[in-house]
Amino acid sequence: MTDDQLPAIIPPAALTTTSDTYIVPSLIADAGDAAGWRYVEFFTANINNDNTRRAYARACARFFAWCEDRGLTLITIRPFDVAAWLKELQEKHGAPGVKQQLAAVRMLFDWLITGQVVPTNPAAAVRGPKHVVKTGKTPVLDAAEWRKLIDSIPTETVRDLRDRALIATLTYSFARITAALKMKIEDLRPQGAGWRLRLHEKGGKHHEMPCHHALAEALHAYIATAGIAEDRKGWLFRTSPRHAATVLTEQPMDQADAWRMIRRRAVAAGIHAPIGNHTFRATGITAYLGNGGALEHAQSMAAHESPRTTKLYDRTQDRLTQDEVERIRL
Repeated sequence: MTDDQLPAIIPPAALTTTSDTYIVPSLIADAGDAAGWRYVEFFTANINNDNTRRAYARACARFFAWCEDRGLTLITIRPFDVAAWLKELQEKHGAPGVKQQLAAVRMLFDWLITGQVVPTNPAAAVRGPKHVVKTGKTPVLDAAEWRKLIDSIPTETVRDLRDRALIATLTYSFARITAALKMKIEDLRPQGAGWRLRLHEKGGKHHEMPCHHALAEALHAYIATAGIAEDRKGWLFRTSPRHAATVLTEQPMDQADAWRMIRRRAVAAGIHAPIGNHTFRATGITAYLGNGGALEHAQSMAAHESPRTTKLYDRTQDRLTQDEVERIRL
């Protein structure tokens, strides 16, 4: 096989997981090497986020398999076909999932058009299902529940202190779990008597904000016990061998590590809500707004593009509604 020939299976690690290998659909390969390479480059060169890449690759693979089963070719797919595919999707998936899959196919066809592989985008005119979200679904802890969780975590080992520091970081900085886990020691920047946090956000952007005093205390305790203060280029939140809570590796935690830790700590604290990594971002924003914080400041602190997104994390209205309902006394 020459360098110009299309591989049957996309080799880059970015398109593979331990359980899946994403194959160039036959419908794409049948359109020629230019179409095949353009398909590969859509995922490898055009999409930076690994989670988005995997989700879009699955959506496009499913769509083209559906088209192939109906005898369609790349250039014979019409808006009617895309609409029929969406109708079938809605029988098994909710509106958010359907809209995401439509977005994947629509973006791929735009990419194929600019690569001169197809003349038109059959998904462009197809409307997805309506889906209006006013309140997020992420479980949120109130102040008492959050304190119960933190207080239930001992302070005896470096693993305990790491877990307390990570939960505090997610809560007090409104950090996304991916941003928190990408932090290195050097991302704690001195500012007067305190610190500023530098978070690594989506798209390679950096977001800085002052460090809350309670978070600073948790980070100081963890870093001092771990003995990692001088390792400026080292990861802040590191893995700990399963049976050695007093030892840290040099490897960073990943989202699955953090999720398992949070679930384990929640069970130990007697918290039965299905909380996860995102719970603490939502909890922090809700607490901030509930204590009189301004929405525009919360938006800035959370690095949201729109205040509408920030409002999805605000559950103060949920509690207000419950208080008002309890006024009904018979």
